[in-house]
Amino acid sequence: MNSEQKLHGKLNVILCILALILTLVLLFPLFWIFVTSIKTEQEIFQFPPTLFPNKMNFTSYAAQLENGDFNMFRSFANSMFISLSCMLIAVVLSVPASYGLARYRFKGKKICTLGFLVTQMLPVSVILTPMFMMFRNMHLINHPLTAILADATIGIPFSILILKNYFASIPKDLEEASYIDGCNRFTAFIRILIPIAFPGVIVCAIFSFLYAWGDLTYGMTFIQDQVNRPITAGIFNFMGQYGTKWSYLTAFAVVTIIPVAIIFIFMQKYIISGLTSGAVKG
Repeated sequence: MNSEQKLHGKLNVILCILALILTLVLLFPLFWIFVTSIKTEQEIFQFPPTLFPNKMNFTSYAAQLENGDFNMFRSFANSMFISLSCMLIAVVLSVPASYGLARYRFKGKKICTLGFLVTQMLPVSVILTPMFMMFRNMHLINHPLTAILADATIGIPFSILILKNYFASIPKDLEEASYIDGCNRFTAFIRILIPIAFPGVIVCAIFSFLYAWGDLTYGMTFIQDQVNRPITAGIFNFMGQYGTKWSYLTAFAVVTIIPVAIIFIFMQKYIISGLTSGAVKG
């Protein structure tokens, strides 16, 4: 082994150690949230703080089984319903829309694409009031459909911009070859193009789900009944005027993190390949 290979070996070890330290630093907040959720309120404010609870306290989780206003599992089900519905709407609408932008030439195509891009730059506070007035006039306030449609306005533009590059990178010859085999434009789109762009569709579905899952503003503004609110609004409700129930809040946070962690653990391959492959062609 020459000196250059030894240098690379030492550099490898150093980089691995730095990566391990960085991982521990980034994961420590998650560990602290979980530990706080199983501590008593007295131990939470104990100084110096304890890394592990002296006494396991699962009251913050057990209390959510009761039929109170802040039922963790009911809020979890509400968030799951809203997020899955938003994901379905975003995928169904963005896939054909992105195909049309990638394959067809029409007047206003660049303006249309720019419009989708601009919607990603607008803060939620800018469109919150107009959307509230619109949903109020439609008598949809306090209905889960309002949060679903509002969250879809975030997921759809993102999905279109990602999938547009996917469909643009697929050779037209492949699509034309399917016409020779008896496919029309629709069947070629379903049987040929969508399977090729499947990693991108998965990425768009994941991010649409995560956008809706992490939403707080729309869920609290458009849904006013505690029973129908998503889990993010349930977390916010524990931050009261006279104090914060940290054990309850962190217990909600632990349950909220679970779907996100599962998605990134099992869908990491699709997320990485989807985001990189879609950037081949603009």
